[in-house]
Amino acid sequence: MRRFETLDELKDVVGQEIGTSDWLRVTQDQINQFAEATGDHQWIHVDPVRAKDGPYGGTIAHGFLTLSLLPKMFYMVVEIGQTRMGVNYGLNKVRFPAPVPVDSRLRCKVKLLGCEEVAGNGVQLTWDMSVEREGEDKPVCVAEFVQRRYR
Repeated sequence: MRRFETLDELKDVVGQEIGTSDWLRVTQDQINQFAEATGDHQWIHVDPVRAKDGPYGGTIAHGFLTLSLLPKMFYMVVEIGQTRMGVNYGLNKVRFPAPVPVDSRLRCKVKLLGCEEVAGNGVQLTWDMSVEREGEDKPVCVAEFVQRRYR
C-alpha cells in the first residue's frame, strides 16, 4: 500500500508505477452472483458441466466481473488522504485480452498516467490498471480508470 497524504503529492508520480495489489481468487460463487446481478447467464460462465466441453475446459469469469474488481484491487495499492470526496468518473480503453478461468488468481498493477486540476477544487486522476492472471504472461484486463477526488 502506498499512501499519499495530499492530492498534490500525486503530481510528482505521474508516469510511475505505484504498486501491485494482492492476489484475488475468482470463484464460481462470485461468477454466479455476478450473473444474478447482471442477468448475464451465458453457459460459459454459469454451467460448469457444459463449459467443461467448451473452449476453455471450464467456466470463465465475465469480463465485466473482472472489470468490477478494479476498485478493490486499486484500494489495495493506493490510499489518498485529505480528500473530502472521491468519485469514479469513467474508464478509457477497456480490453479483455485473455479469459479468466474459474478459480484463477488475479492481481493488478497500478500506474498513474495523469493528474489534472478540475473545477470544484478537485483533481482528475487517470490510472493505468493492468490485471494479470497467475502463471500467465498476457493480461486479462487492461483499462484506464478515471477518478475525481476533491479537497
